[in-house]
Amino acid sequence: MPPVDRERQVPVAVLAAAFLFNLGQGVLRPSLPLYLQRSFAANYRMVTLIPVVFGAGKWIASLPTGYLLGRLGRPLMIWGLLLIALIDLASVMTSTYTVFLGLRALGGVGWAMFATVATTAMVNIPTVQRRGRAVSLLLMSETAGLLLGSAAGGWLYQGLGAASPFVFEAACMFVAAAVGRWASFAARSSAVPRGSGDWRLLRAILRTPGVLLMGAINATLIAIQTGVLVFLFPLYLVNRGGVGPEIVGLLISLSVLGRLLALWLGGTVSDRGGRMRVLIPGLLSYAALLGTLTFLTHPVMLGVWSLAIGAAAGFVAAIPTAVIGDQVSPPLQGVAIGWLRMMTDTGQILGPLVMGAFADAVDLSAPFLLGAALLTATAWQCRRQATAISAAVTPERKDS
Repeated sequence: MPPVDRERQVPVAVLAAAFLFNLGQGVLRPSLPLYLQRSFAANYRMVTLIPVVFGAGKWIASLPTGYLLGRLGRPLMIWGLLLIALIDLASVMTSTYTVFLGLRALGGVGWAMFATVATTAMVNIPTVQRRGRAVSLLLMSETAGLLLGSAAGGWLYQGLGAASPFVFEAACMFVAAAVGRWASFAARSSAVPRGSGDWRLLRAILRTPGVLLMGAINATLIAIQTGVLVFLFPLYLVNRGGVGPEIVGLLISLSVLGRLLALWLGGTVSDRGGRMRVLIPGLLSYAALLGTLTFLTHPVMLGVWSLAIGAAAGFVAAIPTAVIGDQVSPPLQGVAIGWLRMMTDTGQILGPLVMGAFADAVDLSAPFLLGAALLTATAWQCRRQATAISAAVTPERKDS
């Protein structure tokens, strides 16, 4: 196979590592609150501190990882996986909540190391016409791993003991590290571009047309995902839809299914039809679905909307990252992706805080309307900057 064709292939080993990584994370999600209550007699505040410190660890480490990527390369991904595995094993050995809390924060650092390098590897596809699909494949691998892991997490906790989800996640991380080692070896002929450690690089990246906007869009998308769909949508289904817990689980799973089905479509269509031509109507459709959800109470219609909302979220999810890959030159892509992931983590931290406070202050429907307004505003900004963003893609990066 010619070297150029090899370089244009999607790094399958990175996709496999992403699946294993999220499989382990998914297994831990449903069982972690139960473990905290059993081991530390944790109250609600103690439980909710875990995602906060985990997100803070991710936020702190994402941008530095982008800089280190230019010097150390893809082994950073392996070190991140091994760090999480060791933290999982240490977590089941501690009997002190504050130590456990610190370990989960370090787990966020490991997450940032893996995710930043894996995303950069997918963005580094050297053709605009394949980048959207490559990023979509990464997100599909992550979503599939989380879906399967979440389904198995409760069973593992109940059947094999409270520590089993941590041990399972550690095993997934060790296997993913082995797979990632193969990815690192296979990528030597097309190594990740190396950049300077000069922090002035970030200023140059942020001056690139569309980069600030794509960061804001990613932060908005994850803020809505975590602050509205994960935490408040189940409450809406119970309080306004009058459904029981078993139906809530079914309706939420429809949203995940819709996201999984639409991820590939969004990346593929954006590769063929242009990023802004797809992103703008996608954001507006997402906004319309969120806004009109507040008028629905029938379980069947709520199921249809849940599937559609998941599909709308999946349809646009890969496009901001692909735009960053189009706009930023290869030597700067690691730093750009680190900054983009830091913006995403900002949305993950602030989203639940802002949306929850808004729901308490106004009404349970208010966060859905706020999310729709934010999506509409970002779509308007995309429309204003569409010409500048399209013009900034250099000819050499347009070539197939």
